[in-house]
Amino acid sequence: MATDQGGSRHQQSRPVNVAERIYQQLKTDIFDFQLLPGDRFSESEIAKRMNASRTPVREALYRLERDGFVQVYFRSGWQVRPFDFQYFEELYDVRTLMETAAVRRLCGLEDPAAHLQELTNHWCVTPDKRLSDSDQVAELDENFHFQLVALAGNKEMALLHRSVCERLRIIRRLDFTQRGRIAATYEEHRHILALIGQRHGDAVVAELSGHIESSKNTVRAITLQRIQEAKSRYNLNIRV
Repeated sequence: MATDQGGSRHQQSRPVNVAERIYQQLKTDIFDFQLLPGDRFSESEIAKRMNASRTPVREALYRLERDGFVQVYFRSGWQVRPFDFQYFEELYDVRTLMETAAVRRLCGLEDPAAHLQELTNHWCVTPDKRLSDSDQVAELDENFHFQLVALAGNKEMALLHRSVCERLRIIRRLDFTQRGRIAATYEEHRHILALIGQRHGDAVVAELSGHIESSKNTVRAITLQRIQEAKSRYNLNIRV
């Protein structure tokens, strides 16, 4: 009897695992521009490609829709969400407002440096101890900004900030594929932490705003380049 229950639990868990696999693969395909902005497809096409039934495919697609990567047309299937740079500009504006408010609050603490020790351990290191893998640095960079906002102590703002950053992730991760951006990020983060530790509110707001603006401009240029390369490779007429 226990064996049957265990087998039943295993069978019940399989669709979830398949849906997760499909979700991760489609997300990777979107991030790597194997599925291009504006591409349309059906659930049946994805199911055949993934060697899965339509149920986990549908679950994965609705999750991608909630994340903002695809959109559904009930009579004509699914589409990879076209890039709307105005949308991303607005997300960057919101992100900048929240992060600058957070660092101002941190500068108001009696001893802000004491709260920043973990970030200091990661970012204030000699060049020979810096990470060089772009994916690792992208994740570490995202956590840097998450922690700055979280340390400011407003839990609702931290949740909103994380939501905004997750919607920006599709383009932000490209920042560290550009030569020199990893080293620049280490230096900029080190400077931001130093200014917070010295409680220089106006200076750190200016530094952080410039840091985010630099990243935004870099990823916009790379995204346009990647889309154009994919457009040429597949000879598709993609509007950007």
